[in-house]
Amino acid sequence: MPIVHGFDPPERFVTGTVGPPGQRTFFLQARSGARVVSVALEKEQVQALAGRIDELLDEVMSSGRNEAMIPAVAPLGLDDADPLEQPIEEEFRAGTMTLSWDPDDERVVIEVFPYTEAAVISPEQLDQLDEEEFQEPEPDEVFLVRLPAGPARAFVKRAEQVLEAGRPSCPFCGGPIDPDGHLCVRANGFRRRDP
Repeated sequence: MPIVHGFDPPERFVTGTVGPPGQRTFFLQARSGARVVSVALEKEQVQALAGRIDELLDEVMSSGRNEAMIPAVAPLGLDDADPLEQPIEEEFRAGTMTLSWDPDDERVVIEVFPYTEAAVISPEQLDQLDEEEFQEPEPDEVFLVRLPAGPARAFVKRAEQVLEAGRPSCPFCGGPIDPDGHLCVRANGFRRRDP
């Protein structure tokens, strides 16, 4: 039976970073009272989670099957620009994440499972295994957060701000510009050749 780090609902649920742009470590962090859980994850995972939460809430809003009051944007008063709670003690690094809507409690349900090497299967290995042989290992722990719609929209808004606070993009190639400069292939006369 996995250890469940559950928050239903948390007093605070945010994403944030530690480190300078280009070397940032991203975290999901939930707090209820004195209990704080922090899970490390990749920038792309934050981007995917925030985008999917927004889509899920939009789907629930437009379905008309739910009586819940779903705000179209983050409600005023729920903005959270404070830094992550200190000290940051990483519980685990995020691997698989699931997202759903609980219509009974009118909550967004986020489950984050630890990254494990055992769950990574190459295409060659997959071809050699029968479907019955392949079973993803049972996780040791799970980070479970259940959020009402308003705080979920606020989470998305903050996640977008955190993502935008990274390195600026090069106007020519779209790549990130480091504080000490950027070697841009397009600005230095190299051209892409069509096959």
